[in-house]
Amino acid sequence: MENLEPTREEVNALKGATVLEFGASWCGYCKAAQETITSELSHFPHIRHIKIEDGKGRRLGRSFHVKLWPTLILIKDGVELKRLVREIDAAELRSGLALIAAD
Repeated sequence: MENLEPTREEVNALKGATVLEFGASWCGYCKAAQETITSELSHFPHIRHIKIEDGKGRRLGRSFHVKLWPTLILIKDGVELKRLVREIDAAELRSGLALIAAD
């Protein structure tokens, strides 16, 4: 897991499968979702996971119109294919990860 904030251009240029996780360290919903997110991502070790501390004035979150946390944006080759917001359901996350992992 990387803890840097890429630019939107860098995200758009990413090759392969990526999960952008927008949230905040103090967010209760984010903390509650961590076990599910970590568990489901463990089945897809080749998927890049970028955790982004979001908040006021953070450009990347605004460029993706993130309004609630956590927001998971599942991307393949820079294109958003699925988005999960707030209550992260394990089965829905797994199907989304399978979608972006597929060749």
